[in-house]
Amino acid sequence: MTMKKEKSKIGENIKRLRLKSGMSQDALSKKANLAFYTLSKIEAGSTPNPTIDTVKKIVDALGVSLDELMK
Repeated sequence: MTMKKEKSKIGENIKRLRLKSGMSQDALSKKANLAFYTLSKIEAGSTPNPTIDTVKKIVDALGVSLDELMK
């Protein structure tokens, strides 16, 4: 039996929505008032469970709902 290593779904969705909106990580981090390092770690899956405050800043900056992020 093999175990599949799963990346953070939140991180993957943030990246997908960010790219769809045409924003760079730098632009999104500034718009969300987050450190670039924080956003890049979330997208890379190194921070698989960001705080709700951080997620709220990101969805607001992307102009999407929390529901849309979690799909």
